[in-house]
This record gives sequence, C-alpha cells and structure tokens, in this order.
Amino acid sequence: MKVLVTGASGLLGGGVARALSQRGDDVTVLQRRPANLDIREVLGDITDANALASAVDGQDAVVHLAAKVNVTGKWADYRRINVDGTAALLQACRTAGVPRMVFVSSPSVAHAGSSLVGAGAGHADPEHARGNYARSKAMAEQLALAADARDELAVVAIRPHIVWGPGDTQLVERIGRRARSGRLPIIGSGAPLVDTVYIDNAVDALVAALDRCESARGQALVVTNGEPRPIGEILGEWARATGASAPSRHIPAALARLVGSGVDALTSLRQRLGHDLTSDPPITRFLAEQLSTAHWFDQRATREALGWTPKITLDEGFARLRAWYAAHPLH
Repeated sequence: MKVLVTGASGLLGGGVARALSQRGDDVTVLQRRPANLDIREVLGDITDANALASAVDGQDAVVHLAAKVNVTGKWADYRRINVDGTAALLQACRTAGVPRMVFVSSPSVAHAGSSLVGAGAGHADPEHARGNYARSKAMAEQLALAADARDELAVVAIRPHIVWGPGDTQLVERIGRRARSGRLPIIGSGAPLVDTVYIDNAVDALVAALDRCESARGQALVVTNGEPRPIGEILGEWARATGASAPSRHIPAALARLVGSGVDALTSLRQRLGHDLTSDPPITRFLAEQLSTAHWFDQRATREALGWTPKITLDEGFARLRAWYAAHPLH
C-alpha cells in the first residue's frame, strides 16, 4: 500500500513508519521537522492545506499520529493542532479519495478522573475529559469517527495506553531523571493497577488496525499489553532501567491532587499574563489522578477486532529497556 504516517518524528510514529516500510509498503511521512527515517518526507504543519494535499495525494491509507501531547499548554495550541489539524487532514483525505484512516487517540478521552477497572473503550467525552490534551483528542476522535459514519473514508480509532520502550524521551527518560534527582515520589500507595503497552506491541497493533480498517471501522479500541501492574512497580522498573533507584517516598493522593490543582491554576494565570512556559511542571491535577488511580482495560474486543496479540511481555520489555540504557546511559 501507499501509506501516509503523520507525526513520524515521535517514538510511536517513527516505529509505525519503519515497520510499514520494512514490510514493503510505500511510506510517506508528514511532520514539521525531519524524522531521519530514510523515507519520503513532506515537511509541513498539520493545518497547512498545501502540505496536506501533497502528502495525501495518491495514498491508500493514512495513520494519523501528529498531535500536541504535553500535559500543559494553551488551549488554542491544542485546538489548532489536535482538532483543527485532524479536521484539515480529514478534508484532504476526502478531496484525494483516500479510503482508510487509522486515527491514533488516547484512553484519556474517556477518563473523567475515577478508577477504570477492566473497562471497555467508552465514548470520547470532551466535556468530562481531564486537561487540554485529553479534551482536544476527544474532540478530534469524534470528528474522525463521524467522518467514518458520513463519508466513504473508513476510520478506526486506536487508543494506545502509556506507550514506552527504548529511546523513549517523553516518559521513561523523564522518570529516570526525576528519580536520579530525588524528585519522583509515589502518589498514594503505589498499589493501583495500571495498563501500559510496550512500543513494539503498540506498533504491531497500529499496523494490524491499518490492515483491518475496513472490518473494524467506526470503532474506538484501547491497546495495552493486557498485563496490569501496580503503578509503583512500573515506576520502579523504569527508574532502575535508567540506572536510578526506585522511588520510595510517598505523597498522599489527596495532597497531590490539591497541589496539582494549584499548579494548574498558577500555570493558567502565567499563560494569561503572557509568560512563555518552556517545560512541563512536576505535577498537575491530571498527573496526580493518573498516578493514584487504577486504569486497566478489557482487551478482548481489541484483540478480536484487530486479530492482534502482544508479542513482548512486560518483563521482556523491562529487560530490553535495561539493556538499552546500559548501552545508552543517561548523562
């Protein structure tokens, strides 16, 4: 197939682009800066109509990963990239007659802050989603699935939950650096069970979704390893893999949420005053909720719809992570 992958400069997007190219698909990637994948690139913003028209021309399918993913930021930026960018890409696909799209979403689009225990995907809910990222992705997912119902374009929404693996600078590396500096407490008991997905499994799931797009169309499917573990154990494994000690200090969950709400209010005030925020704060209300509540998912519908099962167990993934950091130590 001829496949466009947006957002290929990220860990998951780059992995999907490489996997498709290695199996023989004709891959084009679209992002704002070079991804260095030795694959045809179109450089441009996801809202740039000319760049989108060039990127989707002649494509058989699109895997849409491009998004603003930070935990803080101006709503206008999330709206422009995640919502307006998705709308622009959908329009470009309609114009070019692209028949398939895999929209990469997030379980946070249906998470209102309480525990999720053996949950299904649920419906994307912008009104109750926590934070600008989740709210904007919920709106974008609604647009994508509405296009499936309305157009000839077949769309399936895939929600990978906490993707991690070697080379991950957004999650594991940050965990390691905070653990090394003593700034990685456990929120609450550390006992709530949380699902994650190893990078190779997430890539395989998105490739399977592309191949099964017609039969799985119109659905939102959560993708995980299907091995929920206590959040404290997961953080400890990631920290030790980077050469740091596992976190042992605990902060009460109620206190963390209160502090996170205060940080959110302060961040919002600084943004209204025109301050340019260049880094994420150490805690937000959303992070406090994510780190102190259970969220794991029933994978039966996902595996049946995609004909997919994860190949790499969590323990094997942790071992691969340790080996990678042994060869690429943090400085």
